[in-house]
Amino acid sequence: MLVRKRSTIQASLDIISKNIVACERCPRLRSYCTALGQTKRRAYLDWIYWGKPVPGFGDPAARVLIIGLAPGAHGANRTGRPFTGDGAGNFMYPVLYDTGFASQPEATSREDGLKLRGARICSICRCAPPADKPTPEEQRNCSVHLSAEIAALTRIRVIVALGRIAFDGYLNHLIRKGDISSRRDFPFAHAAEHRLPDGTVLLASYHPSLRNTNTGRLDRAMFTGIFVRARELAGLS
Repeated sequence: MLVRKRSTIQASLDIISKNIVACERCPRLRSYCTALGQTKRRAYLDWIYWGKPVPGFGDPAARVLIIGLAPGAHGANRTGRPFTGDGAGNFMYPVLYDTGFASQPEATSREDGLKLRGARICSICRCAPPADKPTPEEQRNCSVHLSAEIAALTRIRVIVALGRIAFDGYLNHLIRKGDISSRRDFPFAHAAEHRLPDGTVLLASYHPSLRNTNTGRLDRAMFTGIFVRARELAGLS
């Protein structure tokens, strides 16, 4: 795999991010995200919602790519940055800080000074979907952005998939590339590891949604273990 300079990768990512923000492929999602920014949640009445597709965020020289499902309706759809300003992010960023991937444990806005080291975060869908359920067609529409971002990130060694949809979405990316023929040989389970044909490792985790963290299906020790292992696999320890 060709490893490009950090500045060259960042230039490519800037173009990809502009394309993501301008995307209008899914009318249902665009209407929903716009409406959220108009009605708002009571706690965020003084916010001007981002309301557009959310680009990836993090280190252009990342060795670890973290893939989520989609922006939160009043999280990233409000703030414009993945996992920023919602319960899932409040659970995840302290873990990324503790494991050396984040410069600080809080994520509140695009201007809060947070930086990622060795990691980048993106999602399968770049617009918040109603009930956190993008349709298969919407996932396919958005796959062009995931493929472009992955192609630009030439130093990735580990993919951390947060939840089954992100896990399957990455495998679908590999099928489109012709790297694998099906998802059959790659079962999903928390902490499952799969060595892929290109030498990278797909590492699965339950999604840090409030549904999982409030019920104890995913706790902090379990989630921390994922990123400790990601560092090891990526050669960052």
